Amino acid sequence: MITRAGAGPLRRLVVLRHAKSAWPDGVADHERPLAPRGRRDAPAAGRALAAADCLPDLALCSTAVRARQTWELAAAQWGTPPPVRHDPRLYAADVPELLEVVRAAPAEAKTLLLIGHNPGLEDLVLTLAGDSLDDALDDVRTKFPTSAIAILAWHGGGWESLGPGTALLTDMIVPRGKKKGDEKKGDEKMG
Repeated sequence: MITRAGAGPLRRLVVLRHAKSAWPDGVADHERPLAPRGRRDAPAAGRALAAADCLPDLALCSTAVRARQTWELAAAQWGTPPPVRHDPRLYAADVPELLEVVRAAPAEAKTLLLIGHNPGLEDLVLTLAGDSLDDALDDVRTKFPTSAIAILAWHGGGWESLGPGTALLTDMIVPRGKKKGDEKKGDEKMG
């Protein structure tokens, strides 16, 4: 059940888990780059956001290399990417830390993109979503894989009023890029 946050404009929090990362020997976790699959899936995430008419006014991104690369490849799919803030608090953040960052976003941003890591992002979506359309909430509970996108909608005057159970999870998308020469696979998997 959704707890009403209050009157105000429709706001959307778009939560994007970084794309699949590589595990090179001797590389610190924060510095791990995207794997080849991640380099294919991140642009597909950008295209999926455009197709869902869910381009952000502002992006908040973890400072981890894999999150930054996800942002760069996704945003390259749009004509004019929005401003991005790379915030070290988003790396390995839990729900209270993620909420602190989101609640500090400017009120002018009606659609906010948050790019980070699990388990924090999955926990955030499950905390904020009081309900969902279709089976989106069940899908997130089952698995929130790399490149997954959760779209949460709510009404509020500013981001500071976003809290547990106040949002509607309108969609969960798991975009997947095509391998070279693989024309049979779809660009995105909805679900």
